Formats: sequence, structure tokens, C-alpha cells
Amino acid sequence: MSDNPSFLERKDIRPSFKRYAIDAFGAMAQGLFASLLIGTIFSTIGDLTGIQMFGQIGGFAKSVAGPAMAIAIGSALNAPPLVLYSLAAVGFAANDAGGAGGPLAVFVVAIVAAELGKAVSKETKVDILVTPGVTVGIGCALALLVGPWIGMAASWLGSLVMWATDLQPFLMGVVVSVLVGAALTLPISSAAICAALGLTGLAGGAALAGCCAQMVGYAAASFADNGWSGVVSQGLGTSMLQVPNIFKKPVTWVPALAASAVGGPVATVVFGLQQNGAAIASGMGTCGLVGPIGLYTGWVENGVAVGPMQWLAMALVCVVIPAAVAWLVAFALRRAGVIQPGDMRVE
Repeated sequence: MSDNPSFLERKDIRPSFKRYAIDAFGAMAQGLFASLLIGTIFSTIGDLTGIQMFGQIGGFAKSVAGPAMAIAIGSALNAPPLVLYSLAAVGFAANDAGGAGGPLAVFVVAIVAAELGKAVSKETKVDILVTPGVTVGIGCALALLVGPWIGMAASWLGSLVMWATDLQPFLMGVVVSVLVGAALTLPISSAAICAALGLTGLAGGAALAGCCAQMVGYAAASFADNGWSGVVSQGLGTSMLQVPNIFKKPVTWVPALAASAVGGPVATVVFGLQQNGAAIASGMGTCGLVGPIGLYTGWVENGVAVGPMQWLAMALVCVVIPAAVAWLVAFALRRAGVIQPGDMRVE
């Protein structure tokens, strides 16, 4: 770095795919989890127990989804305090204006508002007025101008995927399951993708199957290298732990991808499994059991009589099939000498 950094360098405004598509998008998913998703879980507990307080807690959490996402994005972009706090109003405005595509609107608008706020931060003697004025003013104005269009585009794309899945459940079951599952393992937020597109219904079921297949699949396929600690860290944590191994030896991804390719159409064709809980749950897999909880929440909210077939479908799609397929494929690749001991070990 030179002794005289440019204005953008000094302000830490560094546009890049990693910073926006990975860091900011991933942070947005955490903001969604800490508001909409956890709120949905509390609301479900309230519905099941009849304890009103849980429903109220859930309502409070869900109501701040927009601000939570925007602040999370600002944090990922290293926004200074005044910018970060100002993003609460921006997130609320973008999420409200974006409608069904609110998360995507928040993503776009919050990035612009955060970077502009950073640009003016501490540049004047009246920073206490200028920084929040620019961040909130431009951010909210942008939300009102482009939020509805972004929301309509996201809603249209999500509806297209869901329509295509309903029309071609086998083919789209494979496609959605593999692509969303792959996004979960890569440093891209599958949860944010599903939330931004409002991916529910049969497509949501395929996405859920793909994500579970990656996590449970890796836990089973790498059991020889990681044991039970790997089952917990990958099956309930994240399959992203395997990214270094994928970069070193891409073939180690084959068992989990095969599990996604099998699990998706089983979910859509065999069971007609629909994930109608919060859209973010479609992209969470078995992380903290959020995916299965979202599936159950959808059943409850839509008046589905939950019986043995529903529980069987959940167990097979989320756990049994991913584990069996991934373990068998990994076993075959090990026998063929393609995967060696230690290739799937996580630190």
C-alpha cells in the first residue's frame, strides 16, 4: 500500500465479489437468523404450548428483520458506529418497500447506503448530523425508489423456480437441490438466497433436501476421518468446514453432491415435501435443526395434520438418505483409491 492511500482506500470502500457477494450476503443471513427465523421458532413454540409470551417474543423478533439484516451488512462492511446505527432505518425501509423480495432489497440498498455513509463519515465538523443524514436520507430514498422493483424481480424469479419445480418436480428437484446445497457448502449464503427469492413450497423442499444432504452427507462420508466430532460439527454446524479439502481435492465433494442429487427428487417426487415455513429455513439444512424446524412450522401454520408419513418423510429426506448415499459413494471412491485417508479431515 502506498504512503498516500486513495480516498476509497482510506474509507475502506473496496468493492469486490468477496466483500459484497460473500461477506455482506453471509452477514445478511445471520441478521435474518437473529430476527425472522428465531422469531418464527419462538412463535411456533408459542402456538404449540399456548404460552402467549413466546408468541409475543416471536413477533418482536420478526418485526425487526429489516434493521437486523441492514446492520449485519454494515458490520460486514466495517461501517463506523454512526453509519451502522443509521442502517436500522434503511433496513426497515428497504424490507418494507421490497415486499416479498424484502431481503434482496435490503441487501442492495444497505450496501449502497453503508458505503456512502462511510464516504462522508468524519469528513465534517458536524458529523453527528451529516453521517446519519446521508445514510438514512439516501438509503431510505433509494429504498422507496428501487425497493419495489427489486422486490418484484426477486419475487418473479422465486415464483419462476417454484413454478418450474411444480411443473417438473424430478428435474427441478435435482437442479434446485444440487445448486442450493452447493451454495450452502461454498462461502455463499444459501439461506440468504432462499430468503431473497422467497423459496418455499415444493422448491423449498428440494432446497432443504439439498442443504441437509451436504451437511449430513459430509458428516457420514467423512466419518472415517473425523469421527463423532465431525458428525456434530458438520451435521449440526456447517459443511463449509470442508471447503479447504474441496479446493485441495475436488473429488471429495462428490459424495455430498450425489446425496443432494438423490435427495432433491425424493423430496419432490416421492414425498411431495413442501417447506412452507420461513423461506430462510429452506437454505439452512440441519444447521441447528433449523431446516426441519422450518418444515414443521410450515405444517403447523398451514394446518397440515402431522402424522407418521410426515415424520418419516422428514427423517428420510433430512437424515437417512443423505447419510446413506454419501457414505456409499465415499466408500466406493475410497475402495477405488480416489479418496485417501485424511482427504476429508477437518481441523
